[in-house]
Amino acid sequence: MADHKNVLLMVADDLGLMLGCYDLDAIQTPNLDRLAASGTRFTNGYASTASCSGSRSTIYTGLHTHQNGQYGLQQGWCHFQTFDHIETTPQLFNTLGYQTGIIGKVHVGPRTSYPWEWYAPSLTRDVRQNAAEAGKFLDKAVETKRPFHLTVGFRDPHRDESRGGFGNDGADADGPDGDVRGIDVPNYKEDAVQIPPFITDVPELRTELVEYYKAISRLDTGVGLLLDELEKRGLADSTLVVFISDNGAPFLNSKTTLYDAGVRLPLIVRRPGGDKKGVVNPNMVSWVDILPTCLDWAGGETAQTVTTLHTGQAPKRLGKSFLSIVDASTVLPTEQWQQHVFGSHTFHEVQNYWPTRFLRNHRYKYHRNIAWRLDFPFATDLYVSLSWEGLRNSVQAAPDDGGDTPEVMIGRRRLQSYVFRGPEELFDLDEDPEEVNNLANEPAYAGTLNAMRAQLEDWQYQTDDVWLFRDGVSAITTARNQALGGLKLPDRFDFDPKRPGNAVGPHWAPTSVKAPSTGATEFA
Repeated sequence: MADHKNVLLMVADDLGLMLGCYDLDAIQTPNLDRLAASGTRFTNGYASTASCSGSRSTIYTGLHTHQNGQYGLQQGWCHFQTFDHIETTPQLFNTLGYQTGIIGKVHVGPRTSYPWEWYAPSLTRDVRQNAAEAGKFLDKAVETKRPFHLTVGFRDPHRDESRGGFGNDGADADGPDGDVRGIDVPNYKEDAVQIPPFITDVPELRTELVEYYKAISRLDTGVGLLLDELEKRGLADSTLVVFISDNGAPFLNSKTTLYDAGVRLPLIVRRPGGDKKGVVNPNMVSWVDILPTCLDWAGGETAQTVTTLHTGQAPKRLGKSFLSIVDASTVLPTEQWQQHVFGSHTFHEVQNYWPTRFLRNHRYKYHRNIAWRLDFPFATDLYVSLSWEGLRNSVQAAPDDGGDTPEVMIGRRRLQSYVFRGPEELFDLDEDPEEVNNLANEPAYAGTLNAMRAQLEDWQYQTDDVWLFRDGVSAITTARNQALGGLKLPDRFDFDPKRPGNAVGPHWAPTSVKAPSTGATEFA
């Protein structure tokens, strides 16, 4: 097994940058801190979307959700699924002869598109059970002398079914899939938690943060147990270890938003044979880079171009392997590494429709809010939470004489600005890391706005994003009619019923139309 190149991918559930190694002094995460100290901690790792199933699909396909079809949550009435022609991690690694497996939370589908050999789905929070199952998986790999790619999806620190709990007590803690009693976690106190900058300090939030911290510490214990399973079998020196989260913390202003609090997440990598330890890497990495990196580790360029015997119609993966830059401790020049990442969100739950796209570089963040005329929707678990209950009632009601109600604030963001957003947002992250002061209408930033808008739209064309809208209609699905039928789309985002004509004024010229590359017109 010494010459094998194995992969252990660990995916936390709803974990933002809330670890000791990411400067949260109030929490105890010794195992993840040690993992970071033995490898690389990226400070600019970004999910494409801040929603569980969608984000996992980007990790497992190297494609954004508008490409792979997993537009939102997979479970229950939502039932979003990955397209059957998409190449996935288990398909690709099966083709390479790897023993593939997933343990714990899966949250993508259908099963035919994700043919892990070892399929052990579970919603347990008992991290000992996950480790025991991983041990069985590793024993089989050792016995059969095959390399492996193992994904472990933790349920922690996701909320439970109550209004303020995180699986530390009640039915979720002692359910049919496991029992978290006996897993030691610190006794956190409400007066000792650290309030994240993206949310406002209310008593209910402190109550929830205590429970959230406990779930994170349980997750940390689980990471330590998994790493022990590798060590016991002598596999640590042949296994690329990657730890990430699917989206940000389950609080307002974070999860389901494409603000940094929702998509800037932990990425810890331990590469066998690495020359440096304890590296803090500031280069920008996207979750669509995870699969190319794992393929690169497994077999270089040959593995990166491998195709399955599926349909051969999968879109080209635009992500890049970051294996060659894992030891970098400074921002690399453009010719060596990318200076930006993209993101794509369309749904969370099926009723939470709010499509938006983003482009982020080291200085600026641009959001294109496609359905900006809709209220920004509340995810169910956030709406019913105790912290939102406390926030929404944190000011007195308006006086009977018609005076103004004091403003509810979510961190530095006005509640009004959280629910109602414009078609475009531009933020200077050096001056405004919480993305509060929208510069999209500031003349001094017009050049930056135009450049980032054009760069984002070019990426939307490259990825056949049917949510690239002109005049309220998809520029992708109407591309054939534009190019061959003389259709003219006014050069504006939204349809204007007061000016419905397209015969005068600037138009989206047919000569600039780019044809879809993956058959997107089939949906027209």
